[in-house]
Amino acid sequence: MEIHENTSLKFYNTFGIDVKAKYFVELYSASDLIQVLQQKNFTKIPKLILGGGSNVLFTKDVDALVIHNCIKGIEVISETKEHVYVKSGGGEVWNDLVMYCVEKNYGGIENLSLIPGSVGAAPMQNIGAYGVELKETFYELEAIDILTAEKKIVEKEECKFGYRESIFKHEAKGKYFITSVTLRLNKNPQLNTNYGAIREELDKMNINQQPTIKNISDAICKIRRSKLPDPAIIGNAGSFFKNPTIAKEKFDELISKYPVMPNYPSQSVGTQLPNYPITYKLPAGWLIEQCGWRGKRIGNTGSHKDQALVLVNYGGATGEEIIALAKQIQQSVKEKFEVDIVAEVNVY
Repeated sequence: MEIHENTSLKFYNTFGIDVKAKYFVELYSASDLIQVLQQKNFTKIPKLILGGGSNVLFTKDVDALVIHNCIKGIEVISETKEHVYVKSGGGEVWNDLVMYCVEKNYGGIENLSLIPGSVGAAPMQNIGAYGVELKETFYELEAIDILTAEKKIVEKEECKFGYRESIFKHEAKGKYFITSVTLRLNKNPQLNTNYGAIREELDKMNINQQPTIKNISDAICKIRRSKLPDPAIIGNAGSFFKNPTIAKEKFDELISKYPVMPNYPSQSVGTQLPNYPITYKLPAGWLIEQCGWRGKRIGNTGSHKDQALVLVNYGGATGEEIIALAKQIQQSVKEKFEVDIVAEVNVY
């Protein structure tokens, strides 16, 4: 284990932004982290935890100790008649964990195939795609308190999961280094095929009845590869903005003006709960595209030609350039639809 100075983070973030970390270290075990945290010359220096770098945008050099999570390992730790509990190191590539579970026919995260990033970062964002969120299979995580170097188990309720939200983005931001994540997966899963283009893709694959977990995963991988640019080829962090959620009154107003507007009613629709607000989620990519941004380039950055929700670095872009573009897009969506779209990416 070696702590480096003035290290470029260009190859540690999928936007490919070339900034430097004042100090940088790669950790392969919890004991490595505890050893670093106990070094007196680093106790008062700010810490930044970095996983796969797929959901961050750097706008300047990082005056901190950047800790790259490289803790590996995937194992089944217990089973019941209906469930299997799979524990993964926080430094594992998320999609490697998904493929492990798909191959063993453990259900629950197949709709999250090909999402970039690390396992340790997944609960921070409560990652989600195609009608599924991490919180549905999350059981617990193990972490180390950055200030005290103490180990802690964080259970599902403590995580305060919401739409692309968790306690780790707010009151516990930067407080914990996630060493492992445990998921509770299903041996006889209920497959989710009704979101987006999953069913259409399955039809193209000539799978018309009773698809398998692997069928779902394969279909989603094909959809994502057709829509989203590969960060190894063109810098990006996937979806830059969250899909906004609006009240029914606002939805009724917009749908009267834009009858073809895609929308996803909240699960509360049709419930008998009194005074329970009905909300609708709108695809941010569609809103952005209607404002004329898809494929538009400004300098070294722009909105991708196949998916307006993805902002890209064509080469040499700075974080400030990408932020400036994001603000222009937010303003135009606000002016046209009177809807706020919020960045999903963490900006540093």
